[in-house]
Amino acid sequence: MSVIRYMKTHEWFIETDDVIKVGISNYAQGELGDIVFITLPDVNSEYTAGTAIVELEATKTIAEVYAPFDCKVIEINLSLETEPELINSDPLIEGWLFKATINKPVKVGMNEDEYFKFIS
Repeated sequence: MSVIRYMKTHEWFIETDDVIKVGISNYAQGELGDIVFITLPDVNSEYTAGTAIVELEATKTIAEVYAPFDCKVIEINLSLETEPELINSDPLIEGWLFKATINKPVKVGMNEDEYFKFIS
């Protein structure tokens, strides 16, 4: 069973067989406000854990999304190119950002209860 994990930088990820699906938390999208533009990574691009991988432009600010692992992007959510507001309306299902293979699996992130305590 896949379990959602959260990072202190407000990304969420679900790991299934060394592939992660990544997005931003509901809390983060609420803090950003209306997201109007997104810069997604290129498929096959590689990132090290903690580096900026996505840029979100909201009406009042620009925010970066960071790679939770050393990874290689294998898929991006193309729907976000024309409908970036999906991140606001459904950040955990329709508003996911990218999928990637993990180069060096490590245990990171918080479970849902730990994350909710962190943002409280």
